[in-house]
Amino acid sequence: MYENELKALKKSGRFRERKLFNDDLLDLASNDYLGLSNNKKQFNKAVKLVKEFETLTSKASMLVNGYHPIHQLFEETMAEQNGFEEGLVVGSGYLANMALIESLVRKGDMLFMDEEYHASGVMAAQLLGDRVVKFKHNDVKDLAEKLEKYPAKRQIIAVEGVYSMSGDLCKKEIFTLAEATKALMIVDEAHSAGVLGLKLLGIFEYYGIKINKYYIKMGTLGKAYGSYGAYILASSEVISFLINRAKPIIYSTAPSVFDTALAYVNMKYIRKHSEEYRKKILERQLLVRKELGLMVQSLILPLEVKDNEETQWMQKGLMEQGYLVGAIRQPTVDKPMMRVILNLGMSMKKTAHVLALIKHNTVQ
Repeated sequence: MYENELKALKKSGRFRERKLFNDDLLDLASNDYLGLSNNKKQFNKAVKLVKEFETLTSKASMLVNGYHPIHQLFEETMAEQNGFEEGLVVGSGYLANMALIESLVRKGDMLFMDEEYHASGVMAAQLLGDRVVKFKHNDVKDLAEKLEKYPAKRQIIAVEGVYSMSGDLCKKEIFTLAEATKALMIVDEAHSAGVLGLKLLGIFEYYGIKINKYYIKMGTLGKAYGSYGAYILASSEVISFLINRAKPIIYSTAPSVFDTALAYVNMKYIRKHSEEYRKKILERQLLVRKELGLMVQSLILPLEVKDNEETQWMQKGLMEQGYLVGAIRQPTVDKPMMRVILNLGMSMKKTAHVLALIKHNTVQ
C-alpha cells in the first residue's frame, strides 16, 4: 500500500528504521545529558520508593483514580525547586506540548511560536487554524512586530529554553518582551533543565528571571532526568485549567508511577551534585572550543554535513571507533547534520578523542 512512498524515502536517504545498538558503544547520540541512564544505584532507589506503596502502577487516568502519591510528591518538589505555584506530571513531552497549546489558546487568543519549536508544538498548533503566527527563530524584532500586528484577548508565546537541534539558547530579550506585553509564555525546557543554571534548573535560573503568573514551564523526564515522562509548571490557575480542559491529561492513563519515582530521585541527585555537574559541563564546552573552535552554550554540538549519505557514512565510521553519534536528516532538520551530545557519563579523554575524529572527517 505504501511501497512507492517507502521507495522514495530510501532513494532520498531519509529512510529510517529501529535499531538495537551495541551496549558497548559510547553514547553521544541520546539526550541522556548527565549519564544517569546507567546509574543502577538511582534505579534501585526508585524501586525502593515505589515499593513503599500498595499501588505500584497508574491504573487509570489522573481524574479517575490514577493519581498516585509519588506523582504528587514529584509535582510539589519540582514546583518548589523552580519557584512555581503548582506542577503537573504528564505522560510525555509530546503530550505536554499538545495539552498546553491545544487547551490554552482559546477563541480570540493568538499563539506566537518560534519557527524552530518542537514538532509536538507544531502539530498542536495545526489544530488552531488562523490563531497561530510563527516568528523567525530567536528574532526579538520580528516577534515584537507580530505581537503588535496581531492583538488578541490573550497573546501566548511559545519558545524553547535550548533548541534541540541547534543547541542555541532562547534570547533573554524575548522574556523581557513577553513581560512588557504581559503575554503568556510557554517555555519548553526539555533540553535546558538539568543543563543550565547554578543549580541546573534551566533557562529561567540561567537568566535570573523571576517567576510570575504569565510564565509556564514544561520539560521532559527522559533527558537530563534519566527517566520517562514530562511535567508542566505554572500558576495554580493555569494548572487547574489544564486539569479541566487539556485532553491529553484528561483522557490518558496517568504517567508511570515508577518513571515518576525515578525522575524524583534523579532530580534530588542532580540538585545535590549540581556544582560537580556544572564543572563537567564547562569542561566539555571549553574542550569543543579548543578542538573545533566552536562555542556551545548547552551540551548539544550540531555539525552540518554535505548530504544524507555523508551523515550515515560518518555515523558508521564513528561506530567502528566505538562511538554512537546522531545522524540527523530531514524532515527533523532542513539540512543534514551530526548531532553530538556531550554526555557527562563519558570521560574527557574519550570526549577529546571523538572530537578529534569528527574534526578529521569534517574539516579535511
